[in-house]
Amino acid sequence: MTPVARARQVFAIEIAAIRTVQRRLDQQFNTAVRLIVEALGQRGKLVIVGIGKSGNIGRKLAATFSSTGSPAVVLDPVDALHGDLGLVADGDLVLALSYSGESEELVSLLPALKRFAVKFIALTGGLRSTLARHSDVVLDVRVPREACPFNLAPTASTTAALVMGDALALAVMQARGFKERDFAQRHPSGAIGRALLVTVGDIMRRGERNAVAPLNLTVKEALLVMTRAKSGSVVVVDARGRLAGVFTDGDLRRHMADDPEILTRPLRTVMTAKPIHIREDALAVEALKIFNARNIDDLIVLNARREPVGLVDIQDLPKLKLL
Repeated sequence: MTPVARARQVFAIEIAAIRTVQRRLDQQFNTAVRLIVEALGQRGKLVIVGIGKSGNIGRKLAATFSSTGSPAVVLDPVDALHGDLGLVADGDLVLALSYSGESEELVSLLPALKRFAVKFIALTGGLRSTLARHSDVVLDVRVPREACPFNLAPTASTTAALVMGDALALAVMQARGFKERDFAQRHPSGAIGRALLVTVGDIMRRGERNAVAPLNLTVKEALLVMTRAKSGSVVVVDARGRLAGVFTDGDLRRHMADDPEILTRPLRTVMTAKPIHIREDALAVEALKIFNARNIDDLIVLNARREPVGLVDIQDLPKLKLL
């Protein structure tokens, strides 16, 4: 078997495993979400425990929960028996990961954890295991087989646990009403932070670089305004200075084919009315969504009075590192 063929086989086995686990989702999942939401609502936290590969998955899930507004910590079962149990408090919720449900280190920790007033959620394939019997909720992550050719190395099973944990984290995020602005507070650096903390007003072209013209201006005069602003479009405003439409260099090219007098036409007769726009206090990520969804090069920015105060040019986004 070639390396590519082996890779395709691994993909197929792990995808099949995820689909199998997906089909078994039931009311237990809803109960797990409710218990987590209740614990966090009472200022508790998630305590995630696991050993070996399950511990590695647990650390990733703790990061996902925390970054989406659900405080989570990782408790190493071995270290817990030597003092780290001090991070557990009454009202917390324990999320335990063990495919067999019989990991010696984890099973040894259960009696100590049971001394606290905590709920247990197990991610396990051992539905009759010691871990399952001591848990309030059991999320079944059994897989038909591992992707390992010897059916030994944790591969499909760890993928299933990871996907189940991600699903749990995002369902809890939704249930707790976590918003994009909340996400931004937890990701102040990097591309995510820039996209979620930076507002449209921070990145828009303004002043002389924002081409604005009244309705009665001719196309020729509007082109001069666009040239001075080094812009590919001009925002058209009514007598009160509010958004009426937009005229772009693309519009000019399209009209020139059929109208030799286009340069003498007033903007109101050739503009696009009701153009796409955004508020200046919107997050930059909202502008990115509009550019991704609509085939436009420029996005008009309005203030609360619907007056055009700026323009976001898609060509500016790469240098702002928002893409």
